[in-house]
Amino acid sequence: MSISHFTARVYYEDTDFSGNVYHAAYLHFFERARTEFLRERGIHHSELVKDGIAFAVRSMSIDFKAAAHIDDLLEVTTEVASMTPARLNLVQSIHRDGVEITRAEVQVVAIKTSGGAVRMPRELAALLKA
Repeated sequence: MSISHFTARVYYEDTDFSGNVYHAAYLHFFERARTEFLRERGIHHSELVKDGIAFAVRSMSIDFKAAAHIDDLLEVTTEVASMTPARLNLVQSIHRDGVEITRAEVQVVAIKTSGGAVRMPRELAALLKA
């Protein structure tokens, strides 16, 4: 499966008093990269919602290896590690100058917008495998 690439700049609002990226800001970088990963495959949240489907993060494990700093240009990669009819396991990494500084393993589940788990439609699963 292909790797998706997303570029993010670190802004003042992403940092703490020391100029380092605040730990919760990494979640924003990962979320934006997952959204772009979907868009690259022709999947849009607004269209999924119309079909009564959404994605929700079920679990996430993050390894902070080094700090990102104000004005850094980061590359966030997203790759499918595995999937089932209702779950998508992703590996996401944040790199600065080609060096991995943060890594996350993310499990995303398909849910009905009315609540509860749902199997992904075959067409959606096929787009994710592409």
